[in-house]
Amino acid sequence: MAKIGVFGGTFNPPHKGHLLAAETAWNSLGLDRVIFLPDSQPPHKDMPDGSPDAMARLELVRAATAHLPFASVSDLELQREGKSYTADTLELLRQQYPEDTLYLITGTDMFLTLHSWYHPERICENAVIVGLRRKGTDQAAEFEAQKEKLEQAYGARVILLENDPLEISSSRVRRLLVLGAPEKYVPEPVLEIIRKRKLYGVGRNYKNLPLDQLREVATGLLKKKRVDHVLGCAATAEKLAGIYGADPVTALRAGLLHDVTKAIDGEDQLLLVDKYDIVISDFERTHPKLLHAKTGAAVAKYVFGESEAVEKAIYWHTTGRADMTLMEKIVYLADYMEPTRSFPGVEALRELAWKDLDHALLLAFRMCVDELVRENKAVCADSQEALDFLAAQLGETVNLHEWRKRDC
Repeated sequence: MAKIGVFGGTFNPPHKGHLLAAETAWNSLGLDRVIFLPDSQPPHKDMPDGSPDAMARLELVRAATAHLPFASVSDLELQREGKSYTADTLELLRQQYPEDTLYLITGTDMFLTLHSWYHPERICENAVIVGLRRKGTDQAAEFEAQKEKLEQAYGARVILLENDPLEISSSRVRRLLVLGAPEKYVPEPVLEIIRKRKLYGVGRNYKNLPLDQLREVATGLLKKKRVDHVLGCAATAEKLAGIYGADPVTALRAGLLHDVTKAIDGEDQLLLVDKYDIVISDFERTHPKLLHAKTGAAVAKYVFGESEAVEKAIYWHTTGRADMTLMEKIVYLADYMEPTRSFPGVEALRELAWKDLDHALLLAFRMCVDELVRENKAVCADSQEALDFLAAQLGETVNLHEWRKRDC
């Protein structure tokens, strides 16, 4: 009697996190092998635009697992029409391996939602459920509660395992493929096929895209919750440019791209820093929230072929700097006050911005510093210099040492 792991998913694309999960289950449970099962049409979500077809993903999974002695790849789910239901797949595997024990390998999201899947009772009848939780997370109680729920409701056999923390999703990998730094997470044989066949937008010429295409690509690289902000920033920048004599198209393009790397978190920002040889400070290394400005500027320049005006406006849009150009001021202010922003004083800031750009910018700097003080966060040197320079230029004085002492 063999112990067979079953690992299904879209694998869009397969990455090292998938391989680590399978290897963890294989080692921990003493599995004889793990079957990777790319699905054709997942029942719980639509495939993202631009995804390769099922046969291409099958090829990628085979390339990703070719070096693993315990892995095999099945096209079982690709042979069926319609949606790929795990309950149906496990029953077919049970027919193929009647004497063996099947272990369904699930990650966090899959495990915690398994009770809502299509016929969970059939799933639990035909396989041992393996829930993989990343080490270092605080979800142990949630996993135990789900284990108890599945055992009581369906008589499930459930095993909980901890996985080494390689926190990566296929959506993040797809972004890194376009942005140019996927190597940490994608096996080289997979990358070779992606580049050769120009999958996931790799190899496309993104330079000097028409506005409609730029809008589509830029928003496609964002998390959904940030799309409205970026579109609002772009529209506000365009309007401000029209009022103050800057080029509205340049402002619009800068607004569309100002957060192009925002969906790339912490450690992954450093991949882009290395990719594009970006110089960063120690402060920025410990405040990765700021890095998306510099990495976004590099992507705007090297991936999208944008002008220096766009590049620099993106570079300075989070901190500002002393003696900012008109376009830098416009994008900084548009980002801070666009229509989805909601904080005390924003309406007054907007009203001032349509009348007096520099005084509105000074107010924005003050409000930004005010917020940092309330949150007991440091103010970076560029922001301090930006505030001091503009205040002096406008005949006002700002003592940041005293500002920090304010009871905010």
